[in-house]
Amino acid sequence: MLEPENSFVTPKPADKSKIWKIWKVAIILGVVTAAEFYVALQFPESWKEFKLLLFIGMTFIKAGYIVGEFMHLAHEKKTLMWTILIPTVFVIWLLGAMVIQADAIYQAIYS
Repeated sequence: MLEPENSFVTPKPADKSKIWKIWKVAIILGVVTAAEFYVALQFPESWKEFKLLLFIGMTFIKAGYIVGEFMHLAHEKKTLMWTILIPTVFVIWLLGAMVIQADAIYQAIYS
């Protein structure tokens, strides 16, 4: 088997901007996660509905940031981004409407 003349690998210097971007994403996700833990452990149980809304909001923030950065959706053309986001919003709306209707039917039958 023939060996190539130059079989050494020459490493490239680290790209500091890419490394900082990874740390920035990790810091943002860590802060939102810490806020979720703070809400879960420090807010009183009597604020159950408020806590639920905060958790839903923070979950959407984290999910959107993860999709934008790790799935590279934030770096795509805006038409592709809207092609994905608009149907997702409608599906979430549909699920919410179905839960509300299911609760109304349950209350009508069993109350």
